[in-house]
Amino acid sequence: MPFFWKPYTSDVTQMIQELKAKKPTLEAEQRAGRALLWDKQLDRNQQAEFGTARVPQQAYVYGSTPEAAQ
Repeated sequence: MPFFWKPYTSDVTQMIQELKAKKPTLEAEQRAGRALLWDKQLDRNQQAEFGTARVPQQAYVYGSTPEAAQ
Protein backbone atom coordinates (compact mmCIF):
# COMPACT_ATOMS: atom_id res chain seq x y z
CA MET A 1 0.00 0.00 0.00
CA PRO A 2 1.44 3.43 -0.88
CA PHE A 3 2.16 6.01 1.81
CA PHE A 4 -0.35 8.47 0.41
CA TRP A 5 -3.24 5.98 0.42
CA LYS A 6 -6.23 7.23 2.36
CA PRO A 7 -9.60 5.49 2.76
CA TYR A 8 -12.36 7.15 0.75
CA THR A 9 -15.25 8.83 2.51
CA SER A 10 -18.10 10.32 0.55
CA ASP A 11 -19.29 13.90 0.88
CA VAL A 12 -22.44 12.74 2.63
CA THR A 13 -20.45 10.70 5.17
CA GLN A 14 -18.19 13.67 5.85
CA MET A 15 -21.22 15.93 6.32
CA ILE A 16 -22.80 13.51 8.80
CA GLN A 17 -19.53 13.17 10.73
CA GLU A 18 -19.19 16.96 10.92
CA LEU A 19 -22.80 17.28 12.07
CA LYS A 20 -22.26 14.69 14.80
CA ALA A 21 -19.05 16.45 15.88
CA LYS A 22 -20.85 19.80 16.14
CA LYS A 23 -23.85 18.35 17.99
CA PRO A 24 -22.89 15.28 20.07
CA THR A 25 -26.44 14.83 21.41
CA LEU A 26 -27.88 14.32 17.92
CA GLU A 27 -28.14 10.52 18.07
CA ALA A 28 -29.79 10.59 21.50
CA GLU A 29 -32.33 13.14 20.23
CA GLN A 30 -33.06 10.98 17.18
CA ARG A 31 -33.61 7.92 19.36
CA ALA A 32 -35.94 9.89 21.66
CA GLY A 33 -37.95 11.09 18.64
CA ARG A 34 -38.19 7.57 17.30
CA ALA A 35 -39.39 6.30 20.67
CA LEU A 36 -42.26 8.81 20.61
CA LEU A 37 -43.67 7.47 17.35
CA TRP A 38 -42.44 3.95 16.69
CA ASP A 39 -41.15 2.11 19.75
CA LYS A 40 -44.46 1.05 21.27
CA GLN A 41 -45.46 -2.08 23.15
CA LEU A 42 -48.21 -3.98 21.33
CA ASP A 43 -51.04 -5.75 23.11
CA ARG A 44 -51.26 -9.13 21.35
CA ASN A 45 -54.81 -9.82 22.59
CA GLN A 46 -56.05 -6.50 21.30
CA GLN A 47 -54.36 -7.11 17.93
CA ALA A 48 -56.12 -10.48 17.68
CA GLU A 49 -59.48 -8.84 18.47
CA PHE A 50 -58.91 -6.25 15.73
CA GLY A 51 -58.21 -9.07 13.28
CA THR A 52 -61.37 -10.98 14.12
CA ALA A 53 -63.54 -7.84 14.01
CA ARG A 54 -62.38 -6.93 10.53
CA VAL A 55 -65.15 -6.76 7.92
CA PRO A 56 -64.20 -8.11 4.48
CA GLN A 57 -64.11 -5.55 1.72
CA GLN A 58 -66.55 -5.76 -1.20
CA ALA A 59 -65.26 -6.79 -4.61
CA TYR A 60 -66.05 -3.38 -6.07
CA VAL A 61 -65.55 -0.74 -3.40
CA TYR A 62 -67.49 2.11 -5.02
CA GLY A 63 -70.49 0.00 -5.99
CA SER A 64 -73.67 0.08 -4.01
CA THR A 65 -74.98 -2.92 -2.15
CA PRO A 66 -78.29 -4.43 -3.31
CA GLU A 67 -80.08 -3.07 -0.21
CA ALA A 68 -78.94 0.50 -0.90
CA ALA A 69 -79.90 0.37 -4.58
CA GLN A 70 -83.61 0.07 -3.86
